[in-house]
Amino acid sequence: MTGATGFIGANLCRALLSQNHEVYILVRPNANNWRLEAVKSQLRIVEASLLDTDELTLKLSRIKPEWIFHCAAHGAYSWQTDAGQMITTNVSGTVNLLTAAARIGFESFVYTGSSSEYGFVKANSSETDRLQPNSVYAVTKAAATHFCQLFARQYRLNISTVRLYSVYGPYEQPGRLMPTLLMSLKSGKWPVLVSPEVAHDFIYVDDVCEACICLADDPNRRGGIYNLGSGKQTTLKELVSLCQVLFPVADKPKWSSMPNRAWDSGNWVAKNDKIKRTLNWKPQISLREGLQTFMNWFTDNSQWENFYRG
Repeated sequence: MTGATGFIGANLCRALLSQNHEVYILVRPNANNWRLEAVKSQLRIVEASLLDTDELTLKLSRIKPEWIFHCAAHGAYSWQTDAGQMITTNVSGTVNLLTAAARIGFESFVYTGSSSEYGFVKANSSETDRLQPNSVYAVTKAAATHFCQLFARQYRLNISTVRLYSVYGPYEQPGRLMPTLLMSLKSGKWPVLVSPEVAHDFIYVDDVCEACICLADDPNRRGGIYNLGSGKQTTLKELVSLCQVLFPVADKPKWSSMPNRAWDSGNWVAKNDKIKRTLNWKPQISLREGLQTFMNWFTDNSQWENFYRG
């Protein structure tokens, strides 16, 4: 796995370990492993750079992986703005990993793409829709998806892409909407909010991990692309209303107390029919259950509260 020190990767590591898989993670030297501290002793940690194809080939030849999960990315967060780093990590890094993996051979390769590849759309997008990426990050993720498809066709390899929507849950990056919202509510107040009409398709990280593992375990998904979201759109107003029921506080939300971000949209929902039909998969965790589970995680892991409060 690449990107194991990130939010999705750290949760996917735990899901794989819980199924008794032997998990090797490729990490940069001096990587920040805070998300993995509790399970580090169960992982096989291999230092490698995605920018060195020969090194990757050597390391993979020693590991002989059956499944490869490529979760490494740069630019998913608002503070990651270096276009060169996005191109290097998301495009060059993906091509280098694909090249090394194709040399060694593998059973399945799952790449975590992004719903941002579609750009701003007025309806829920299908995997076959024309991409209109409208940011450097989105362009690089779309390019990486195209390379995954190319390698799958050219070398007849089992490579799948999941386009992730608004994933949330334990070990999410501080500063993101859900951890900021829940930590504020634990303090009896609301965080700054954008317009109430901004919409997301929220999906709990455990459902994402299950879908990725199901894809890896299916040997007949060459070049497939799958939207990975709940299939339900939730406006910020609806999210706040649900939180008011689950975690009531005396404070009142202050709408538009911060400006909308460039990527905020009033329409954002996954058309997830393909992955549900193909894998017989569907999300198991409702938004209500996911919020409560995430809040319980904060309560059970109070050592992280100061870190998340910033």
